[in-house]
Amino acid sequence: MAAAWAAEAVPPDAGRLGCLPQSIAFGGGFPTQENKLGFGDRGWKQLTGWATLEGQILRRRHFTPAVLERIAQRISECERSHTGELMLAIEAVSPGHEPDSHARALEVFGKLRVWDTPQNTGVLLYLALDRHRIELIADRGIAASNDEWETVSRRLQQSLRQGAYVDGMLAAVEDIEQICERYCPPLDVADNTNELPDRPVLL
Repeated sequence: MAAAWAAEAVPPDAGRLGCLPQSIAFGGGFPTQENKLGFGDRGWKQLTGWATLEGQILRRRHFTPAVLERIAQRISECERSHTGELMLAIEAVSPGHEPDSHARALEVFGKLRVWDTPQNTGVLLYLALDRHRIELIADRGIAASNDEWETVSRRLQQSLRQGAYVDGMLAAVEDIEQICERYCPPLDVADNTNELPDRPVLL
């Protein structure tokens, strides 16, 4: 069922997407426990169900309605200067049908129709809180290199590891918008419509 949905939602020429080649782990949301066990040690959390609880706690703690509105406002302000379209998706608990975060991000890319913009300039920033993973997926209309996207991810990774969720997300928005300014020049005002919601989507 999930595979059929993915085939329908993601455009047929999915190979056109410019995607980071790997998931990037952002370390722990609870530094004391992570320091004891080591960053990236996720297996025991998945096995015990702690990862599910942790993802929900992280979402409630760091992504409040006020924070989501603040991020949305910043995206809206930035997108007036270019034709890029940034979509943030934050998933507290990853679905069991897809164990790979990159593949899940591609599903979300299709489900939220990030690919469906007039200039093919959609960008998805996806966070899997329970898996501590960051994914960036950009459509073919943005000619940035994987190195540029990976720089954004690494900076965000560092912020999240330090527990600076809000500042890290806002900085990542700024970094992505700067890339869009370089590669997605503005069109006439009448044509520069906002195709995707600015408010982050909680999955």
